[in-house]
Amino acid sequence: MQRETVWLVEDEQGIADTLVYMLQQEGFAVEVFERGLPVLDKARQQVPDVMILDVGLPDISGFELCRQLLALHPALPVLFLTARSEEVDRLLGLEIGADDYVAKPFSPREVCARVRTLLRRVKKFSSPSPVIRIGHFELNEPAAQISWFDTPLTLTRYEFLLLKTLLKSPGRVWSRQQLMDSVWEDAQDTYDRTVDTHIKTLRAKLRAINPDLSPINTHRGMGYSLRGL
Repeated sequence: MQRETVWLVEDEQGIADTLVYMLQQEGFAVEVFERGLPVLDKARQQVPDVMILDVGLPDISGFELCRQLLALHPALPVLFLTARSEEVDRLLGLEIGADDYVAKPFSPREVCARVRTLLRRVKKFSSPSPVIRIGHFELNEPAAQISWFDTPLTLTRYEFLLLKTLLKSPGRVWSRQQLMDSVWEDAQDTYDRTVDTHIKTLRAKLRAINPDLSPINTHRGMGYSLRGL
């Protein structure tokens, strides 16, 4: 059986060695990069199953590296490692499209557990299903693509999963907790503001295509729904 691959981008040798050992013990094939730019070059030819990124890299910001990687591979699961623990940094990473965030110092076993969780979540949401049209939306699950007025939306993984959840139950009011449970299942350190941030970016992307329609409704004190289509 082919082993699942992890690319680890970490410039601190001691941390990298420890994580490589633990991940290999868990059965992963691991490739280590000390800098970010070589990762971008390699990502143009192939893609790992999971990416682990340090925010503080010597040649490029981990946040910027994440943006560029997800532009190449929108469904790539990304886990951030960082010495920064402030909420604003966590939210920035999640808004960019990262899936999870671990602050240093951390337990290598915890990192392995979170990698496993990311892989389970990817498999859960990647099962093929027919392309369906819902009002002015078109949902193509196998391609992880949603179009709005026949224009493909450029979405991060979590924006796609969030909009997909709303699309499958038009008119239903989802609380923030329900959306977190449905979209960020098993994710740790998820905040109400994480949902709000993703809704905000989704609305901006929808307005860029059709400024006259706002399909996502806010229900004060309750949550969000997709307007009946």
